[in-house]
Amino acid sequence: MAAPSPSRPPPPAELLARMANAPLEVLGRMPWSSNGTYLVELADGILDTSYPAPLDSPGPGGPRPGTDRDGSGSPADDRDSDDWDDDAVEDPDEHDGGTGRPSGPGGVGTPGATKAIYKPGRHERPLWDFPSGLYRREAAAYELGAALGWYVVPPTIVRDGPLGEGSLQLFVDADFAQHYFTLQDEACHQLDFQAICALDLVANNTDRKSGHCLLGPDKRIWAIDNGLCFAEEFKLRTVIWEFAGLDVPAPLLADLVALAERGLPSIFDDLLDADERRAAHRRLGALVEAGSFPVDRSGHRYPWPLV
Repeated sequence: MAAPSPSRPPPPAELLARMANAPLEVLGRMPWSSNGTYLVELADGILDTSYPAPLDSPGPGGPRPGTDRDGSGSPADDRDSDDWDDDAVEDPDEHDGGTGRPSGPGGVGTPGATKAIYKPGRHERPLWDFPSGLYRREAAAYELGAALGWYVVPPTIVRDGPLGEGSLQLFVDADFAQHYFTLQDEACHQLDFQAICALDLVANNTDRKSGHCLLGPDKRIWAIDNGLCFAEEFKLRTVIWEFAGLDVPAPLLADLVALAERGLPSIFDDLLDADERRAAHRRLGALVEAGSFPVDRSGHRYPWPLV
């Protein structure tokens, strides 16, 4: 496979192995989530592998196109986020609560330790238009991006945890004041947003809010909260419509063509049902055939709230 089109390396194999096997310590419950969503720490005593790498440590992918090596092309904002719950996690069935009182990403758990977002299936609220097991769709979105070589979704796996089987996604210590609407006009982010747009079209994302596009410490855009994807019926809802009618950039289109020819990887057999897999492949083929981003003539294909 060619080098990833959006400029970032794949996650190290060591990191994926640790995510799959390390004990998890629950630090707290994330606020304002309709489903149970928990911040956890990989409690194996190994410090952060720096993926995504900070801008001053570009790693094998090199510095971000459109920014200087020292990051001066896209200034950082080191303020702490207020988006944290002061209450320790509580699960009346089997968990006796976390001990930390989150005060922002830098103040939770062990300094330098790898953190992740854990979404156990047992804490999903039933939906009329999606079957249970949204956490598998979180992992499928990552696997779709990985199959394309884009890596715009943080590493995400399915594994057992303190509250049962669920998804585990690498936590991105983002600048939470930034999101799609604040970043959409910056030239250095255009390829990332176009990749996310194309990914959402194939995945049939019904909930791409502005706040689901994070600016990471590497000054790259990361797409999170991908559970409402891969329905067989087309019901795309997204805030990313600025590319409507434009050609898909050649590097992205080449990756889409290659995946359409290979077919979805076999891991999708464990994550989606057969009808959903066939529908995803049809959407992939339709995007390749069109060669351009679609136009929403209804004006209704937006999530709510927008951010």
